[in-house]
Amino acid sequence: MSGYPHHPPGYGYGTPQQHGSQPYGSTPYGAPPPQGYATPYGAPPPPQPHGQTPYAPTAQPYGAAPSAPPYDHKPPKDQHSSASSAPATAYPPSAQGYSPFASLVPSAFPPGTDPNVVACFRIADQDGSGLIDDKELQRALSSYNQSFSLRTVHLLMYLFTNSNTRKIGPKEFTALFYSLQSWRDIFERFDRDRSGKIDSSELREALLSLGFAVSPTVLDLLVSKFDKTGGKNKAIEYDNFIECCLTVKGLTEKFKEKDTSYSGSATFSYETFMLTVLPFLVA
Repeated sequence: MSGYPHHPPGYGYGTPQQHGSQPYGSTPYGAPPPQGYATPYGAPPPPQPHGQTPYAPTAQPYGAAPSAPPYDHKPPKDQHSSASSAPATAYPPSAQGYSPFASLVPSAFPPGTDPNVVACFRIADQDGSGLIDDKELQRALSSYNQSFSLRTVHLLMYLFTNSNTRKIGPKEFTALFYSLQSWRDIFERFDRDRSGKIDSSELREALLSLGFAVSPTVLDLLVSKFDKTGGKNKAIEYDNFIECCLTVKGLTEKFKEKDTSYSGSATFSYETFMLTVLPFLVA
């Protein structure tokens, strides 16, 4: 994109994929698996034996910790309650007191960062703290003709820092900056009529190029959500395209942390589910 510094090959995320390749396995995430794979995500559960239900009765407020394990539960002898026994892929690692509002530690620019990116950050960092807030980031991006709402800026900050403190350091800013350049290239590639908007079919192709296969139902919901006319035009502009991609990519990555077998299915506790989804709703 004109006006943007060039970035190192493969830096950040969102780099356009080569035709026919996907970042995760041989098919886009969410696509129907080939024969021999687990049941596709969203398929009906297998029939339950007569008299059984797929969900246990709830005797307490939803989300409350159970008062006791099931009567037939026998924990293994070597089971420990320490935080180190938690699965490495869990999100968030609640056993360690994780919070999306945890403080952000100042970082440094990666080696070889374009001087223009460094200068852009330092101009925004007026107090020299090594961190810039949401409004400073919004102004910094606007200097490169990237006009985003504060909601989109908040989503960018959350995904690149994994924190809702709404501060960002040099390392995260650099990855964010280069990724936006790649995403701008993707938008312009699929905006074939140069209208400044992409329709549902173009959005589907754009998401596929990022490795995400969404169903027609989900695609319609995305277009309705991110179309500034409320779905009347059935097309989304660049700034809303970025917010749409951030939402799809962010939710998919959080889901994949639990879907360790790449089956399209995962199990979440109520607390984990809330902490996974809410940051995308309250940005």
